[in-house]
Amino acid sequence: MPSAPFQPTVVPLRRPELSYRARRILYAVVSEYIATGEPVGSRRLSKRYGINLSPATIRNELADLEEAGCLAQPHHSAGRVPTEVGFRVFIDALSQMREVAAEDRAAILARMRQLRPGVDDVLREAGRLLASLTGAAALVSRPRTEVEQVTQIRFMPLSEKQVLAVIVTRSGTIQNRIVEVPELPDSGDMERIHNLLSSLLTERTLREVREELARAMADERGAYDRLGRRAKQMLDAATAGPAREEDVIIEGQGVLFDRPEFADAEKIRGFLRAFEEKEKLLDLLDRTLAAGGVQVLLGSEANIVDVPDVGVISANYRAGGVRAGSLGIIGPTRMDYAKLMPLVSFAAQITTDVLNGDSLRDDDDEPPLGEASGA
Repeated sequence: MPSAPFQPTVVPLRRPELSYRARRILYAVVSEYIATGEPVGSRRLSKRYGINLSPATIRNELADLEEAGCLAQPHHSAGRVPTEVGFRVFIDALSQMREVAAEDRAAILARMRQLRPGVDDVLREAGRLLASLTGAAALVSRPRTEVEQVTQIRFMPLSEKQVLAVIVTRSGTIQNRIVEVPELPDSGDMERIHNLLSSLLTERTLREVREELARAMADERGAYDRLGRRAKQMLDAATAGPAREEDVIIEGQGVLFDRPEFADAEKIRGFLRAFEEKEKLLDLLDRTLAAGGVQVLLGSEANIVDVPDVGVISANYRAGGVRAGSLGIIGPTRMDYAKLMPLVSFAAQITTDVLNGDSLRDDDDEPPLGEASGA
């Protein structure tokens, strides 16, 4: 009996009401923790962030933020570190994002200009580039074949009841699936089916090919109608079924594990187990696809059981005028969100342009980030 599909259980984070002074201190703690990875004390805040308050007042504010669930104290004598709630309050405040760094912008444009949709695997290259620029692992969901432009469809006989369906998309993705058929078409009919499908592929998605095939079948009779039905049956069978492991790309795990957080071997094992659960990662990216804009999920929001200390930043890319998939990064909660959120957004926009065949210019405007929020 097949297992039930994964249903994410999202735990919404409570956002406490904070005074201006409390928010200012919280933002300073988060910024310092992102920079150093070390617990933050009142003296460091006073020296580095120009907070014109007495150390005693800062300590009281830190205690209140801990009571509100925004900070935690690893040891009694140590400073504080942000919790999921503290990170969420900080991220929600990032309405004014920094621009993408000039060197990162130039690196993205230079590499993506070299790619040829339909020849190169644009999405895998985008993931590799994002991982190298961010120092985190990149996650990319491939477009559902229904919404991506298809450049070639071929059926190769394997036996009397099976064919290998090969579907090539504009992004360079090649899908191979074994399809059961009631009866194998003879070589002449197979060639005519290929010619029929090829005539329908011009700048069309698989959904549009099916619609056009249905219209053609309604207008024609006889052999065309028979071949059309056979073509539609094989096409439906080739694209039916659940998402596969190949539908999610993971790049840059090695870069991620160079971070100081991964001195803990158990944390490495947790992330490795998460990377093996590709169905869950696809569900995670699909939530971004449904929400639109740049999304940030933290800890329990991401619902990755083995990795409580996790942050995910992702954005949609488009193909054929519709949201086709998501790309982003996954790493420890301690990430520079102000830098990485616009970088992920820019990478998604440039990926969209490449998939759509648009030219890339040095003066391309950076896309609006939309609202960065959790699920």
